[in-house]
Amino acid sequence: MMKLLRVDKEPTYQCALQEMSTADFFEQLSPDGDVVVQVDYSTVNYKDGLAITGTSPVVRKPSLVPGIDLAGKVVSSASTKFKAGDEVLLNGWGVGETHSGGLAQMARVHSDWLQLRPTAISAKQSMAIGTAGYTAMLCVQALQRGGVEPGSGEILVTGATGGVGSIATLLLSDMGYSVVAVTGKASEHGYLKNLGAQEVMDRCLLNEPGKALQKERWAGVVDAVGSHTLANTCASLRYGGIVAACGLAQGLDFPASVAPFILRGITLCGIDSVKAPMAKRESAWLALAQHLNLDKLDSLTTEVGLAGALQVGVDLMAGNITGRVVVDVNA
Repeated sequence: MMKLLRVDKEPTYQCALQEMSTADFFEQLSPDGDVVVQVDYSTVNYKDGLAITGTSPVVRKPSLVPGIDLAGKVVSSASTKFKAGDEVLLNGWGVGETHSGGLAQMARVHSDWLQLRPTAISAKQSMAIGTAGYTAMLCVQALQRGGVEPGSGEILVTGATGGVGSIATLLLSDMGYSVVAVTGKASEHGYLKNLGAQEVMDRCLLNEPGKALQKERWAGVVDAVGSHTLANTCASLRYGGIVAACGLAQGLDFPASVAPFILRGITLCGIDSVKAPMAKRESAWLALAQHLNLDKLDSLTTEVGLAGALQVGVDLMAGNITGRVVVDVNA
């Protein structure tokens, strides 16, 4: 028997902790895949919160296991890429949406979705990083490719107490960048300063309609919010500045002007973590192993068992989670 979180969309939407035999699990919830993984840890990202609560239709199957991330050991493999005992991780690729994901004690997935976990990062730490931290590094690398260096000027990080924002703030500050972190939580200013933010800005200064061109300030931006916040950051980028956009917490819309693009030569980079090529993923994880302060990562991480992930999903959607949450699926 194995434990898992199961989403059922009919007759009414629900996500609940269940036990079932591995044979039934593979037949009913995970019929496809050439590698079986014994899962050690998962996590709860924004998309997982949507799946757990049913807030948005991210689950595309009548029944499946949520969880877009997992870390564990290969039990069996029909692929030459992996063998039993390999320590692996998985981010995205539609797991938790169209294929059963990581919030279970076992997973059957496609070998093309898996990668070996860097030895410098433990299984638990890899899930403290998760898709959020991996996305944060993709954002940092986008800024670097665009020539944004520590001496280029201030970097703005929006949604800074969330998973992407927290790790982006930590990464950038440890890499020598001057970080201004944006939050609507006055109680979390100390948290962000501890991560390395040199300044904390109230999100109310960015989340309302603003001028098409504003005073130039930011050399680069990591934006997990979208909507008016993204438009205002674009309007206040310095000449040649770059925004790495990876989220839509405020909304899908982009109520902006082309003015900063054609008058200041700014760049808006969309960051996709779900279907990013494996070479880009491996580069990001190697950079995380090199640059991320794992002691500070541990300090911003809390741990729950599989049953506790249900409440974390609710709290995440209510905006009541700061930092990262790791799920020990065997607890």
